Parts: sequence; structure tokens; C-alpha cells
Amino acid sequence: MSIEMKTKFGQIDISNEVIATIAGGATVDCYGIVGMASKNQIRDGLTEILRKENFSRGVVIRQEEDELHIDMYIIVSYGTKISEVAFNVQSKVKYTLQKTIGMSADTVNIYVQGVRVSNP
Repeated sequence: MSIEMKTKFGQIDISNEVIATIAGGATVDCYGIVGMASKNQIRDGLTEILRKENFSRGVVIRQEEDELHIDMYIIVSYGTKISEVAFNVQSKVKYTLQKTIGMSADTVNIYVQGVRVSNP
């Protein structure tokens, strides 16, 4: 699936993988994030930290009519306040998508898949 935008110059199609990569990149820049986790944690085995090229495995993009919903699967750093980290991720993802593609997400749901001690 992809998001279709019509402008005065023509039509723009943005794939869900592009949106997932943008959202994942914004997420790992937030304080308190160790990394992204796979949305299929049980099938993939232990919670692994996804690298940049695999961010789309930790992000689910859903479209319902004109609304954009994003589910983010993250691993947070030990000792951080999880609610604050989740709020910061939601804000940063919404802001980054608005600035990058000109669309805002209606909801950004955060699923914490694990807590790890981050590397110094």
C-alpha cells in the first residue's frame, strides 16, 4: 500500500516502507531509546535491536480512509521514565512526518518490547 497525494503538479505516491523508515529514524534519535524491535517478536525469537535498513520491521503503518495510524515497537533504556520516552517518540514522529512528507499521523501507538541497559 502507499499514500497518494495530489498536487497541482501531479500525483505523488509514498510507500509505507518510506514512512516506516522516516518514523524509525525519528524514533532512534529520541533520548531513552536503545533501538527498534521487531513487531513479530514471538516469530523472530528474542527481542533484537533492528538496524537502520530494517526499521520497517518495527513499524506498522495503517490507513483508514484519510487517517494515518502508526504502531511503533521500541526498546527503551533502563532507568528512563517509559511514559516520557513514549510521549517524546510520539511527538517527534508526528513532527518529522509533517516536516518530511507534509502529512501528520493521526495516532502513534507505542509498544515497548523490552528494557535494556544502553551502551555508554
